[in-house]
Amino acid sequence: MAPLSPRRSWKSALAVYLRAPVITMLFLGFSAGLPFLLVFSTLSAWLRSDGVEVAAIGFFAWIGMLYSIKFFWAPVVDRLALPLLTRLLGQRRGWMLLAQLTIALGLVGMAGLDPVGHLALVAAFALLVAFGSATQDIAVDAYRIESASDDLQAAMSSTYIIGYRCGLIAAGAGALYVAAHVSWQAAYLSMAALMAVGMLTVLVRPEPARAALSIQLVHEPSVRAYLRKSRGQPKWLRRLTAWAIGAVVCPFLDFFRRFGVKALGLLLFIAVFRISDLAMGSMANPLYIDLGFSLETIATVTNIFGIAMSIAGGVLGGLLVARYGIGPLLIGGAALVMVTNLLFAALSLIGNAVPMLVVTIIGDNLANGLASAVFIAFLSSLTSKAYTATQYALFSSLMTLPGKFLSGFGGLVVGAQGYATFFVVATLLGLPAVLLAVWVTRDRDILGAAKH
Repeated sequence: MAPLSPRRSWKSALAVYLRAPVITMLFLGFSAGLPFLLVFSTLSAWLRSDGVEVAAIGFFAWIGMLYSIKFFWAPVVDRLALPLLTRLLGQRRGWMLLAQLTIALGLVGMAGLDPVGHLALVAAFALLVAFGSATQDIAVDAYRIESASDDLQAAMSSTYIIGYRCGLIAAGAGALYVAAHVSWQAAYLSMAALMAVGMLTVLVRPEPARAALSIQLVHEPSVRAYLRKSRGQPKWLRRLTAWAIGAVVCPFLDFFRRFGVKALGLLLFIAVFRISDLAMGSMANPLYIDLGFSLETIATVTNIFGIAMSIAGGVLGGLLVARYGIGPLLIGGAALVMVTNLLFAALSLIGNAVPMLVVTIIGDNLANGLASAVFIAFLSSLTSKAYTATQYALFSSLMTLPGKFLSGFGGLVVGAQGYATFFVVATLLGLPAVLLAVWVTRDRDILGAAKH
């Protein structure tokens, strides 16, 4: 991570993209990206097209908060063995397959409903999809970190983003095209079928090597201390408590032990890095529809073309990290994510103009693709491989929680002040991220405590 690490040649940097663990993340990224828009912007387009009020659509963004509280059940995914699935597939792959089946079930349930008459049921199935998706993210992130050495993590993050964006294309442009020419129900059924991509990947790729839970627990100082003090307690209680200490307490102790009081600043930085981008996300598709853009135009420009720009940003971010390290790119990524929100404010004032829509999408997606690749690699560097699922789930949850919460009020702000004011406010929310990025990249203690 440190800027002082030796630079690779461009040929060596490109060669990492041919490694099997790196390619695997392309398909797992697709499986992770597919459900996201189906409970977020694609769902908001469906609801708005069917006449649901903007204010209600804004509150639907809170469904995405499940992604932001996944650290609550991450210790379970990290340490609890599933009956049959864990024995057949392993800890990571077993949980991934279960999560993928949950997502497919929720999408099928949504496909059978009319939002106008069954809005509460649509929300319930959307929550099921989001829960399955967040659980899949926990397992995939742990699988990624455990599957390869640190020097491959940036490339794996990059291909994960590429796959993720391809999943967004399918769930965004693909779903909108099917909805425009067939129906929204058919769109969601087809998305459920596409979850087979992730399922097949889970079945054909190996489980990463990791120590058995019992061995991990024995090496935990906190667990050993508890076991010494509890010899007179029932055996089942000692095992359960030892598991809870190892799965829940130790990951947090490890993080604060490595970074000390600066861990609080790091958590704050993680929480605000994408706040401006996520806060405005729930109102993007309603903006396009209210400006009069057709579903086909939205699908083509904002999804296919826009996500292609995001993929380009992800590849660029991965290459730059492989060559220069993460630190120098954090500040630029945070600034780009913030400033590009002003393009949406300009679009709202200009109106139904496809060229301005294209410019907006180029800037927004290129910036977000680059910043996401850099930030995922940064979060991976903060994560101890002894607690991959729990620690990374905490980081990625904090990364989305504030923005997701604020996005729920987006419809109210738009209704009261208009789209332009809303996007300007969203832009200003990104200033703390830029300032904290400067602090992180200049602090040698943080760079030294993180993995290199």
